[in-house]
Amino acid sequence: LVGGGRRARSLVVRAAKGKKEESTYSKTVNLPSTGFGMRANSRVKEPELQKFWQDKQIYQNLYQEAKGESFTLHDGPPYANGDLHIGHALNKILKDFINRYQMLQGRKVKFVPGWDCHGLPIELKVLQSMTQDQRKALTPIKLRQKAAKFATKTVDSQRDQFKRYGIWADWDTPYMTLQPEYEAAQIGVFGSMYLRGHIYRGRKPVHWSPSSRTALAEAELEYPEGHTSRSVYVALPIQEAAQGMPDNLKAIASSTSLAIWTTTPWTLPANAAVAVNERLTYTVAELGHSEPKEGEKKYLVVAKDLLGSLEKTLGVTLTPVGDVTGEALQGTTYKHPLCSRVSPVVVGGDYITTESGTGLVHTAPGHGQEDYQTGLKHNLPMLSPVDDAGLFTEEAGEGLEGLSVLGEGNTTVIAQLAAAGALLLESPYPHKYPYDWRTKEPTIFRATAQWFASVEGFREEALQAIKEVEWIPAVGERRITAMTDGRSDWCISRQRTWGVPIPVFYDTTSGEPLMDEDTINHVKDIVAVKGTDAWTYMSVEDLLPEKYKHLADSLRKGTDTMDVWFDSGSSWASVVEQREGLSLPADLYLEGSDQHRGWFQSSLLTSVASRGKAPFKTVLTHGFVLDERGYKMSKSLGNVVNPLLVIDGGKDQKKDPPYGADVLRLWVASVDYTNDVLIGEKIVKQMFDVYRKVRGTVRYLLGNISDFDPSTQAVPYNDLPVVDKYALQRLSEVVNESQAAYESFQFQRVFQGINTFNTTFLSSFYLDMAKDRLYIRAKDDFARRSCQTVLHHTLQSLMSIMAPILPHLAEDAFQSQAPASQGSLQSVFQAGWAAPQDEWASLSQQDSNLWETILQVREKVNKAMENARTDKVFGAGLEAKVWIYTEDTSLSERLSQMTASSEQSVDELRYVMLVSQVVVASSAADVAEACGTYVSSEQVAGDEGPTIVVGISAAEGKKCERCWNYSVSMGESAEHPGLCERCSPVVLSIPTPVPAA
Repeated sequence: LVGGGRRARSLVVRAAKGKKEESTYSKTVNLPSTGFGMRANSRVKEPELQKFWQDKQIYQNLYQEAKGESFTLHDGPPYANGDLHIGHALNKILKDFINRYQMLQGRKVKFVPGWDCHGLPIELKVLQSMTQDQRKALTPIKLRQKAAKFATKTVDSQRDQFKRYGIWADWDTPYMTLQPEYEAAQIGVFGSMYLRGHIYRGRKPVHWSPSSRTALAEAELEYPEGHTSRSVYVALPIQEAAQGMPDNLKAIASSTSLAIWTTTPWTLPANAAVAVNERLTYTVAELGHSEPKEGEKKYLVVAKDLLGSLEKTLGVTLTPVGDVTGEALQGTTYKHPLCSRVSPVVVGGDYITTESGTGLVHTAPGHGQEDYQTGLKHNLPMLSPVDDAGLFTEEAGEGLEGLSVLGEGNTTVIAQLAAAGALLLESPYPHKYPYDWRTKEPTIFRATAQWFASVEGFREEALQAIKEVEWIPAVGERRITAMTDGRSDWCISRQRTWGVPIPVFYDTTSGEPLMDEDTINHVKDIVAVKGTDAWTYMSVEDLLPEKYKHLADSLRKGTDTMDVWFDSGSSWASVVEQREGLSLPADLYLEGSDQHRGWFQSSLLTSVASRGKAPFKTVLTHGFVLDERGYKMSKSLGNVVNPLLVIDGGKDQKKDPPYGADVLRLWVASVDYTNDVLIGEKIVKQMFDVYRKVRGTVRYLLGNISDFDPSTQAVPYNDLPVVDKYALQRLSEVVNESQAAYESFQFQRVFQGINTFNTTFLSSFYLDMAKDRLYIRAKDDFARRSCQTVLHHTLQSLMSIMAPILPHLAEDAFQSQAPASQGSLQSVFQAGWAAPQDEWASLSQQDSNLWETILQVREKVNKAMENARTDKVFGAGLEAKVWIYTEDTSLSERLSQMTASSEQSVDELRYVMLVSQVVVASSAADVAEACGTYVSSEQVAGDEGPTIVVGISAAEGKKCERCWNYSVSMGESAEHPGLCERCSPVVLSIPTPVPAA
């Protein structure tokens, strides 16, 4: 019935296997009785239990009836695009563990699930589903309506999948970022930040996706392996030397060029300066070349520390002529090789090093963040001759207009440099490069007019807020601190149709924006009723507050929408702050570790900027899900694990069996989710094996307490045999350890605790030795009721511990209890957390140590029995007599006391060892004489523990026909001579007498 221990099958077990093995006494034993099946039949049973929870409103009633404080775990919204994957399952199941545990603790838990519904991927899905003609006829409002319909349909599908995982939530009232009340609250956050001076409009370089034709946030980028850029070394001829340069170097200035290196040749048409580090020393070196090129200058300026490496890279000799500091180079001018523009040498920042390149940095303020900062410092022109599609504009120069900067345009620039005699070297350069995470295409840095959140304005507040939050694991604090500390201003505008509009009006002549508290609040009130579609279909006049309506003819609506990270990052205001039953700051945010630069950060920044505090008390992160070999999952590799396939199986149920949601949840509990986790067919099968063992234990417990009423038949703790007190002590430890693990979100410890307790204590010891008194003793015998008392407490505790992780198994077990145990409660979750009674931990240290030692002695006996069984000396353990000797007189005395038989005895060693007789010998020689070769001698309780000698011999007496124990008192009963002294009185006490033999 349970796995683990050495088999000592009595008539009870054999009688259950078939009528051919029944005897006269087979109906006198107390066989287990339960409707709780060994097979879960999860494909049918789990949906039935989920329907039961829904019909009985268990989740809702728990919230209404809870007396404790509220607990708010705020759900990070998955994107409403496509089916769920195993990462979604990991995330939501972890959240469910936490919520269900908090419910068991009596706290008021309301879990509002959310979905992110705006943005480019949904817009693209809609467009991809249409023909070319349909796309041409598509108006913005129709596109928005189709996108909303697509998102809503996806939400419905994903919701059903989440529910099948066994997730409890407010499924009927989720939050979606497309809901009018959500959008209005988001505009409120935007307005608060704007009015505090944290949002501004400016022209500066941003990550731009030519493939999506929109600006991107850092969180919308990825850096795939394998990108190689075409890097170039270029000579920029000096026009005029700075006054601070040494005279000898000034004299050769007309024959000298500045050497720069770049991995983005396409940005050279926008070059506005060369930046140097004022603290570096630069060298003017005579250029020697194996094949001198006509028109090539004779001298190059490079960083002194790079002279040697550049000789090797360029394949030239560089003979130093003189040195000059970066500060002295400042003010030197040079002529652009592709146009007539003359630009200066300026002092940059610490980003200019001698780790690579030449020590002089090509600076294009319109195409790089550091370049932009240097440009502001020196009032450089911000050139950005690139359009939305990533094509050069006319401003780029002759022969470049209309060419892609990431393709033909880049090639043409390099060719023009070579033709101008400015190209020193072209070479491939593999490195990390930002790609659009949606289209998987490379991005560019491009200066455009955008709306920004000025992180600099509240950076210190954000860093302080981070310190006041608990981050689990602790490395999370370091990650988000570094990201926040080094973050530039956040570009929050996007050039898309499907999203929350930035509520700004522009003067049709000057382009000046109009946005203040009145305009923002007016738009917010409209959106709260009509949604953001109103911004598209309502007129400018209707969208303006009364005081500005007279300006309607001279204004136009802005067409930018907000970054989707601003959408989801406002959820604390749209949901936690507004929904009844939720509290701000939320007790917990739980998402993947990549969200330190995503949702965690956007939520932190919007909350700090508009409310002055973090929106969460604790942030918990999990890793990514990989296949069994540690590889990232992909359809091309064929290693994707579909959660629903694990749960409900596939078309071929032999190949893809339905393991059930609980097995998937058990996997989540088994892994250290703070790191990346593995899953695959073998791992799922291992989880199923663990699940079956736990289910087998639960079935054993239910079957053996089916006739037990805890209110009238439970044995008081003080009257329990020591072995039962010891069992309750161990149970108490497991419950307390599990509670501590749940409190600290260490679900792997809960899993390990249940598994270890089940296999190493319950199955292999306590339940194994309990069979005898449960089956053989009279129904109301003290020894049996005492054991049932322990089994009852064990079942209640196990159901409680299991309920958050294995809710279907726990609920199935709860409803399979006898009515006396279930009482008036409908669900295991209404029973609350089964905290151990204080007295369970009151067992003396001496008794506890004794039973620890006895368990070790039992292991030695089992080994000796296996040896004897292998040699076919014995079959069943009940055919044996065990001999034990120890030099430890105190231990020997305690063991001897446990060999004495009495009517109520439970702690007898023979029951513990599952043999018919046990003798505590007075010497090792006695053991050897009685047992011959089947003797072993080992230490127990570690190196400091006593040595135990164990021997096996044949049991004395005859075998009882009922319990199969051997007894020297067989035949003493006239009515039942085939029964032992223990079974005969039991049979005689049965109301319907068994015919005498």
